[in-house]
Amino acid sequence: MKDPKHFLWRVEGKVGVITFNRPERKNPLTFESYAELRDHFRALQELSPVKAIVITGAGGNFCSGGDVHEIIGPLTKMQPPQLLEFTRMTGDLVKAMRHCPQPVIAAVEGVCAGAGAILAMASDLRCAAPSAKVAFLFVRVGLAGCDMGACAMLPRIIGQGRASELLYTGRSMSADEGFSWGFFNRISDPVLDIAMQTARELAAGPTLAHAMTKTMLHQEWDVGIDEAIEMEAQAQAALMESKDFHRAYQAFAAKRKPAFEGD
Repeated sequence: MKDPKHFLWRVEGKVGVITFNRPERKNPLTFESYAELRDHFRALQELSPVKAIVITGAGGNFCSGGDVHEIIGPLTKMQPPQLLEFTRMTGDLVKAMRHCPQPVIAAVEGVCAGAGAILAMASDLRCAAPSAKVAFLFVRVGLAGCDMGACAMLPRIIGQGRASELLYTGRSMSADEGFSWGFFNRISDPVLDIAMQTARELAAGPTLAHAMTKTMLHQEWDVGIDEAIEMEAQAQAALMESKDFHRAYQAFAAKRKPAFEGD
């Protein structure tokens, strides 16, 4: 995997860490960083040594969304085909996050706005610092809340009414509010510590099974209960053939902790 140019990437053991690194401007995104993030998450589908991902931001903020001068301004001068190419590209970033097998954990502090809020939403788990403020700001620039899958995903996380309020008003959701609504899984300071701890725990677990859980969580949004039960029956039966499943039984029988290897 190539070293990215528009964000930081490091691997600690089995955990990969993405850090947005434009702290002087609260870590905004550009055309280039959107595309590079999309390609990075696609490449993670083949990066087997990395078993969990943490996303964070430098300088006390997560991500302020699309850069006003480097994205919003140029968009006002584009023709319809270019605009659709851009919106599809940003949506492809969310698709890449949802399709990579590793659990993605967002460590959110400070500003988490616009596309930054979308990236937190698209993660599998979200941890917040007390300073976290999440805002889906699209309405403030005359755009709809239906951006990068927000109208599909956010209601499933916090409920239709709460999602509607955030998407219509563009107001900020505090860390405490986000936790009580189920957007955040934990609040901790420093937030990166708890996110890394969670990632290490997941990476030490049955990662083949985690990948299947992520796949089923994604695919079962679009099916009825009967079909979902059949999908899960087939998925679980396949995992019962895995070495990790047999290791777990042998460890249980021997009264010791299993050592999962993701196969």
